[in-house]
Amino acid sequence: MSLGELLRLSLSRLRTHRLRAALTMLGVIIGVASVVALVGVGQGTTTNITNRLAGLGTNLLTISPTGGGGGTSTLTLGDADAIAELAAIGGVAPEISTNLTVLAGAESADTTVVGTTPAYPTVRAYDVWQGTFLTGVSLENDLRVAVLGATTATTLGLGASDLGTEISVGGLPFRVIGILQPKGGTGFQDPDDQVIVPIGAVQKYFVGGDSVRTIGVSVSDQAQMTAASAEITTLLRDRHELAATDNADFNVFNQTQLLEAASSISETLTLLLGGIASISLIVGGIGIMNIMLVSVRERTREIGIRKAIGARGRDILAQFLVEALTLSLLGGLIGIVVGLAVSAAIGQLAGWGFTFNPVTIAVAVLFSLAVGVVFGVWPARQAARLDPISALRYE
Repeated sequence: MSLGELLRLSLSRLRTHRLRAALTMLGVIIGVASVVALVGVGQGTTTNITNRLAGLGTNLLTISPTGGGGGTSTLTLGDADAIAELAAIGGVAPEISTNLTVLAGAESADTTVVGTTPAYPTVRAYDVWQGTFLTGVSLENDLRVAVLGATTATTLGLGASDLGTEISVGGLPFRVIGILQPKGGTGFQDPDDQVIVPIGAVQKYFVGGDSVRTIGVSVSDQAQMTAASAEITTLLRDRHELAATDNADFNVFNQTQLLEAASSISETLTLLLGGIASISLIVGGIGIMNIMLVSVRERTREIGIRKAIGARGRDILAQFLVEALTLSLLGGLIGIVVGLAVSAAIGQLAGWGFTFNPVTIAVAVLFSLAVGVVFGVWPARQAARLDPISALRYE
């Protein structure tokens, strides 16, 4: 019997018992949908984390005090200037931040005010949308000028036509000279919700002292990240007069290592979620085997008649195996559609969009076929081994 004839017979059988077929496929549908949806969510999370970390800066090293920022910081502008002299360094941006109320006309926003230097866009991977960024002149003279993040500008109702206008930052007037391109992000750590001013202005008017909260460092070549981190550590230990046995009063965080660790954790989590979801596929396969065994018993006389008129054992085996494969494949295809829809819905709600991976779909199809084969072989063998005389006598 040809494969086309076997498919026709199996589809005809499924149409005859639509409700039974639908309930049998339900386990496979749920299993495949769960795998596709959870793997899609895991991949979307991985992509989101990777993009967020990559958006923090280009080949970024972040230096922070071990005791936190503010008054406990041991980092200074002199440290930043010394680091900038190293050969592997492409840019250095010391930072001080504080939370202040910003007013523009009748609009207000409670946001982060970051004091930094002109190297900040290079180090933190920002682009200027309108106007200009801080300059050497504004830095040297502690000018009260401000560059707005995209979210802050929107909150204050400011656009390209408002460059040059004054806003109130912590009760003091600052002139808006630029607006940054949005990076994207929401919530507490929105990278677009900030006001950037010269670092000297923050020290002079808002926080006092000469320490800095963090120092962002952009390394010229990604291959030199580890070497640059070691050089910075040696330099700062010398500047802070630390003995070989003393604990460092600063930390150097390597963005590349952090990105690799986050990606590894996300991929492991994705595999774990997919493995847990695949258990429901096994349950669906057991349902297929159960229904096929019932079908063999119901069709015992039919099998006896077919054998009596010349059907071979392998023909009976192929017929029941194709029926099991058809059930699992149809259930798998429906499950893929449902899983993709769920994954897309979760991606839209979470903000990372729809992540589609053809490999996941291919694996889901192969898995559903494997379920049909593994759980359909035993009922098919039972049918093929029936004695035709006993089958014809079966009531």
